[in-house]
Amino acid sequence: MKLRRLLPALATMAALSLGLSACGTPAEKEDPAATETFNIGVAVIVAHPALEAAQAGFEEVLAEEGVDYKIQFENAQGDPANAPTIATVLAGNADIDLFLAISTPVAVAMASAEQTRPILFTAVTDPVADGLVPSWDAAAPNMTGTSDKNPGALPVHLIQEIMPDVKTIGVLYTSSESNSLSQVEDYKKEAAELGITIKEQGITAASEVSVGLSALADVDAILIPTDNTVVAAIASVIAFGQENKIPVFCADSSTVEAGTVATRGLNYHDLGRRTGEMAVGILRDGKTVADFAPEAPVSTDLSISKAAAESFGITLPDALIAEAKTTF
Repeated sequence: MKLRRLLPALATMAALSLGLSACGTPAEKEDPAATETFNIGVAVIVAHPALEAAQAGFEEVLAEEGVDYKIQFENAQGDPANAPTIATVLAGNADIDLFLAISTPVAVAMASAEQTRPILFTAVTDPVADGLVPSWDAAAPNMTGTSDKNPGALPVHLIQEIMPDVKTIGVLYTSSESNSLSQVEDYKKEAAELGITIKEQGITAASEVSVGLSALADVDAILIPTDNTVVAAIASVIAFGQENKIPVFCADSSTVEAGTVATRGLNYHDLGRRTGEMAVGILRDGKTVADFAPEAPVSTDLSISKAAAESFGITLPDALIAEAKTTF
């Protein structure tokens, strides 16, 4: 008798138990933010290894942090005149939560097209001079990011270390890229201290790369800044250098991997990773753009290419080979 009386009670308790389990406690409920998919608008001036490395580093951090995201990608195809158009396209998508502007021209265009939602820039040489942020210590109301300006790199010094007899260095750059103009001025100041002449050769479009190189046929070495138009045509620059036995140097490790001799300092993959960390803070952790002042790299890691040096007929000093963090 007692057992029969207990059975209904036990069944009721089991049902209640199952009901409570199904409801779960607040701590056991799924965090909506953990499964939210963020929409990111990405704009780039042109596809080349350095800028691709920056975007790869950015996305790598998002993946590592478990952030679920979708990207709307726009490419200006190397024409700064296209930058306002692609910026307007991205700003017109009301579903985008955050924008990534890769390079100076598209960052300037995005700043004009979108004044409310967060914009992160990367591979921008001087965001203060270009009016993207008020200073190196503070973000704009909805924009901040990472710069590829690296005063400690001293590329002219590096060329002299490798080529002690260098007298004239040719610099090919795009006259409409403010980031390149800034670097050329830095090169000239550095070269003047060493008694080296910088021969500038500006171009206005990718179609002028060959003509621009021809004007540098009498230099001892060629130095390529982080110029989007010229770096996109780096294979042509390297071929010209090899044909004329003029060693080609650059301003970032991705371009060393492509076949230039050496650089100190900039790694665009790392630059993109830092920008990705900012994005995680804004999208997932509740931080605002104001929490991140613009940043520039401070490292001066050396990257060299033994194969490139050999192809240009020069010998790398043993001390530099030992110093190199990355060797190709």
